[in-house]
Amino acid sequence: MNKHSSILIVGHKGVIADSLAAYFRKNGFTNLAVSHEMGIDTTIQASVYEYFTKYHPEFVILSSVNSGGIQANQDFPADLIYQNLASETNIIYSAWKFGTKKLLYLASSCVYPKDCPQPMTEDMILTGAMEPTSEAYSTAKAAGIKLCQAYRQQHNFNAICAIPATVYGPTSETDRNAHVIGALIGKFQEAMRNKEKTVTVWGTGNPRREFIYADDLASACVLLLEKYNEKEPVNIGVGEDIAIKDLALLIKQASGFKGEIVFDATKKDGAMQKLLDNRRLSKLGWKATVDLKKGINNILAGGSNI
Repeated sequence: MNKHSSILIVGHKGVIADSLAAYFRKNGFTNLAVSHEMGIDTTIQASVYEYFTKYHPEFVILSSVNSGGIQANQDFPADLIYQNLASETNIIYSAWKFGTKKLLYLASSCVYPKDCPQPMTEDMILTGAMEPTSEAYSTAKAAGIKLCQAYRQQHNFNAICAIPATVYGPTSETDRNAHVIGALIGKFQEAMRNKEKTVTVWGTGNPRREFIYADDLASACVLLLEKYNEKEPVNIGVGEDIAIKDLALLIKQASGFKGEIVFDATKKDGAMQKLLDNRRLSKLGWKATVDLKKGINNILAGGSNI
């Protein structure tokens, strides 16, 4: 891959696709396309075919076209399965059919079993039942891994898979269906605007989660495109996690909210811990550069580390 290689980033308008695009553009890549900017409906085969027959991208990064937290999985399970499955099928098939040199598929840590030993190693995927609160999304993401491996086996197509920790960054969604950092930031900002005295956080606050800043994810993706060509997935993690109650306190302090945090234990916690074993990626020479506190401050400042 060089600065003039044709690259297609597939994903909905959000933190992953936007940050990947910003990273490539900042680093001088001149032939970049993003699916939502190009108006490609990745769930429709004809739309995908039209793009690939015209542009023949050399490299494809395939991220989610629809994602969200626990609430989104409860409210929109059919959308999460259908849109991601259809897009994975259309993009991976077209990339193989039209001669893409390499495809990087971004799965999700929710493909691991609910009760997976910690930290989670890549060989534990699909060795147990998935967490029910994210089952719709995780089913589609696990299928994408198997589809990439099938095309490698049958067609010798260089499709590689990575499993990032929960991604956050300046363009993270902040509504009720967002992932936890964006959702919490949105709650604290709304509470400050409305001069409220409390912010309610769903669940007990005890589950632990691992987060990766979007710019660090982008650098890991570039490294994998340049150096990794194996069938086994690669975890993209920072090597540490945080309890949701501590995360909420961190965001409270960074936002300047002066009220109280209330935990609603009637809401579902989801998996109690999801910490990725990142040794496979670390051996390739990658290391995260943005810690959680700095990343949250970047979001609140509306900036980036790119």
